[in-house]
Amino acid sequence: MQKRSLSERDICSKFIMPALLSAGWDLNTQISEEKTILTPGRIIVRGKMVARGQKKRADYVLYIKPNVPIAVIEAKDNKHSIGDGMQQALTYAEMLRVPFAFSSNGDGFLFHDQTGQSASMERQIGLDDFPSPDELVKKYKAWKGLTDSQAETAFHPYYDDGKTPRYYQMNAINASLEAIAREQQRLLLVMATGTGKTFTAFQIIWRLWKSGVKKRVLFLADRNVLIDQTMVNDFRPFIGDMAKLSARSKTIERADGSKEELTLAVDKKRRINTAYQIYLGLYQALTGPKESQKIYKELSPDFFDLIIIDECHRGSAAEDSAWREILEHFSSATHIGLTATPKETEYASNIEYFGDPVYSYTLREGISDGFLAPYKVIKSHIDRDVEGYRPEAGQLDRDGVEVEDRIYNTKDFDRVLVLDDRTKLVAKRVTQFLKESGDRMQKTIVFCVDEEYAARMRQALVNENQDLVAKDQRYVMRITGSDKEGINQLANFIDPEAPYPVVVTTSRLLSTGVDAQTCRLIALDRQIGSMTEFKQIVGRGTRVHADTGKYYFTLMDFRGATNHFADPEFDGDPVQVYQPSDDDPMVPPDNLDTHSTDEEGEEVQDGTDVETVIEAGTDHGAIAVDDNSDEGPKRKIYVDGVGATILKERVEYLDADGKLITESLRDFTRKHLIRRYVSIDDFLRRWNSEDRKKAIIEELAEEGLDLNLIGEELGKDLDPFDLVCHIAFDAKPLTRKERADNVKKKDVFSRYGEQARSVLEALLEKYADDGVFDLDDTKILQIAPFSNMGTPIELMRVFGKKPDYLQAVHELQNALYQDAS
Repeated sequence: MQKRSLSERDICSKFIMPALLSAGWDLNTQISEEKTILTPGRIIVRGKMVARGQKKRADYVLYIKPNVPIAVIEAKDNKHSIGDGMQQALTYAEMLRVPFAFSSNGDGFLFHDQTGQSASMERQIGLDDFPSPDELVKKYKAWKGLTDSQAETAFHPYYDDGKTPRYYQMNAINASLEAIAREQQRLLLVMATGTGKTFTAFQIIWRLWKSGVKKRVLFLADRNVLIDQTMVNDFRPFIGDMAKLSARSKTIERADGSKEELTLAVDKKRRINTAYQIYLGLYQALTGPKESQKIYKELSPDFFDLIIIDECHRGSAAEDSAWREILEHFSSATHIGLTATPKETEYASNIEYFGDPVYSYTLREGISDGFLAPYKVIKSHIDRDVEGYRPEAGQLDRDGVEVEDRIYNTKDFDRVLVLDDRTKLVAKRVTQFLKESGDRMQKTIVFCVDEEYAARMRQALVNENQDLVAKDQRYVMRITGSDKEGINQLANFIDPEAPYPVVVTTSRLLSTGVDAQTCRLIALDRQIGSMTEFKQIVGRGTRVHADTGKYYFTLMDFRGATNHFADPEFDGDPVQVYQPSDDDPMVPPDNLDTHSTDEEGEEVQDGTDVETVIEAGTDHGAIAVDDNSDEGPKRKIYVDGVGATILKERVEYLDADGKLITESLRDFTRKHLIRRYVSIDDFLRRWNSEDRKKAIIEELAEEGLDLNLIGEELGKDLDPFDLVCHIAFDAKPLTRKERADNVKKKDVFSRYGEQARSVLEALLEKYADDGVFDLDDTKILQIAPFSNMGTPIELMRVFGKKPDYLQAVHELQNALYQDAS
């Protein structure tokens, strides 16, 4: 058989694989063939249509050891030149952060060496000259600046439970091991919410612990839920060697539904058991304002040699933070900061403490790769927000007090002045969205100005959803720091298996540290000044949950908070903006942190926080804190009966570049079709040259253009050919029946016998009536009316042999589109 007639798969099995095995690469531990899917494909959403873009799949990835990649090979069939796959291989090599890329068509290899250890960056080598593992590892170590002993640490095996890390997780884990092997003491990992930071942390700890490089480890967080769920899920393999630095016993439910009692390392007298190797602790449980609360001082400064700080943007690295003292006490340990949103402000800098990130994987990258759910944004403009509100002369509030005559705007609403009709309008619009979506049981978070407003919004939502609240009062709940009943239902809200609560109102409690996998709607009815907090809120919806069909989420914005999407700082690289000199203290202003937590990591309200509502205990209702006043707290003003309407609404979608645009499904489809086919003639050439028309449809579907779904969404029951021509090039579409009738008029069946003509006419009817498109699939001959005419073999024989039948079908298909231009 001629090599040029072989498929790409044949080239791989007959030429590339033998070359790798001959060079000494181990099939079981060092070669991953074809199955290596680097990304599942971007999730594309328009209207209610959801489709996946093209997967990124490497033909071969070579590994030093499992999950420690070193090279990528891209294969092509022999009709291509030897280097035709190089640019694709380099794309995958860059994703995997490896220096070696190869391209092959079966005649040899084009070898790209990024390390500078070869005379030429690219050169052609024979099939018998493929480099051995030792050759590439030697160059790799020189490129990374690793000694042999450092390489032992950097290449130490992963914990293997059959779960393959995603490519970016491997990058983060391997980059951390390499940095620590080179004795770097402060590391920062930036990974978007929902990308598996705790799994990444587990593998880093496991490899360092098992290699003996780090013997005692502390995992620090500021929320109980972050500690407890980590212990029973990602860190489960440490059981027996792991304990929580707490004296409070708790039973935790695991992801699989089983329950587990946490092992504690602190007794009732607050003494620490030092027999464990892996400790997980809350800042609040280890320290406090009183010296007696600083139990971390029971441990010697060199007790831990590795500390991982989860969500390190929340203040642990700030120089004057109460939590910073823990890190300073164990300053000789290696410190790794984990965050989705590094805080780089005038007052606090993660980079100042940890240094530049050793690896960063952003929200934009996660969405582009298809690991994270994209979002669409509904921007609602309320008349009172746009125009402001000025009370009429002598206007009295709910308590009979005259309302100060001035213009109130968005910043005032629900913080200073309450328009009850505005609250009801937002609740009505949220409920309307849930009803129109066809699923009123989709998990929803409504972010409110403060706790008092969250209570009023809950009431308004209850009144809008009385039928479902009557079935279960937990359908709508407020979950805030001071609401015990709400806090008790938090675990149920984030549990994909628990139906209730469904709609929750909150102020800040749910903005961080909550793994709400099935959250499909986030409504923003408060302004968000902090980019860090905005990213955290967006992160509540970015998890994909295939089991429940959640592939995207919706942000309803009533206060202009989503303007942050247009800010260059959104999802950009962290930039250090504060570099204090020796004489410059890092002194943050009051109220820098928007929440605090108790010693067990449960969020509590801070009385000096501008978002906090304090119960006044007077006839004048709630009191709002005003940071801009020297007069102290002010009472909220309640005004009824002034009305509120939505002036306009706009729906925006993410485009391929990660920018929000206002675009219809038709516009989206047209733009992407024209990108592929520059003119109708270009499309006709491609269509007419392809015997198997379905191959074109499959190619488009791989790029996220599923023509069947698009046709359904647009209400166009057209042949895929007509759908493309109509949407992309404004061509007048023909119905399937019109196309079938045109073929009958041409009498293209006259050269066939009576029985053959009957088969072709029946195929034409199937196309016209049932929309059957893949007429060349012989399985169609097994169903009516063909099953009444004879067996598939008998029907094909009336044309001669099977190839003759297929030729006749191809001619029929060509006749359907003959006058398309």
